[in-house]
Amino acid sequence: MKTSTENKSGFIGKMLGLAGAATVACGIGPAQAMTIPAPVQDEPRAAQMSEQHIVVAGGCFWGVQAVFQHLKGVTTAVSGYAGGTAETAKYNVVSSGDTGHAEAVQITYDPSQITLGQILQVFFSVAHNPTELNYQGPDHGTQYRSAIFFSTPEQKTVAEKYIAQLDAAKVFDAPIATRLEPLTQFYPAEAYHQDYARLNPMNPYIMINDAPKVRALKKEFPDWYAEK
Repeated sequence: MKTSTENKSGFIGKMLGLAGAATVACGIGPAQAMTIPAPVQDEPRAAQMSEQHIVVAGGCFWGVQAVFQHLKGVTTAVSGYAGGTAETAKYNVVSSGDTGHAEAVQITYDPSQITLGQILQVFFSVAHNPTELNYQGPDHGTQYRSAIFFSTPEQKTVAEKYIAQLDAAKVFDAPIATRLEPLTQFYPAEAYHQDYARLNPMNPYIMINDAPKVRALKKEFPDWYAEK
């Protein structure tokens, strides 16, 4: 389990030394990335430029942020915490797994360019493994849970219908474990967590767990990929 950026890097460094390239299978990994069906029910594409927000969680926020930073129509993706209180929205506290927080990413997007359903399609297919609830790759604990934090009834409906659609079609080998939780507040993470994958591309954890997600986005959704 990761308890700090240093521990995470050290743990993955040991994995590199022991298993080499085989450890790329951790997390979503290129072997698990897939193009899944688009949602049957989605919010309509807006006629004019505006801003909408959705908060998602799926393992370490570094990789989830990196994926959505490369998605056309997304203006910002911010790493942070959701599900707990302001007092506990601190990395060293959240890492205990006892705060109710998840490492999450707030996605700000232009609904005239991309829909909520398309964002969720990327979330379920390349950003993380939605069949794993409280762990992704080497990271274990409720702070790494798979979750969608909805702020409107429409967001909840689109997410519920999409999960039901994918489960009914048996797209994955196991049921989707992603939780739907009402968003009470999103707390941006510390500055050193922002843009972490972009600023630390040679970090072994990023190379093994997060860079493959961005490559999968480019491969599976080339028309949606933006080289930002």
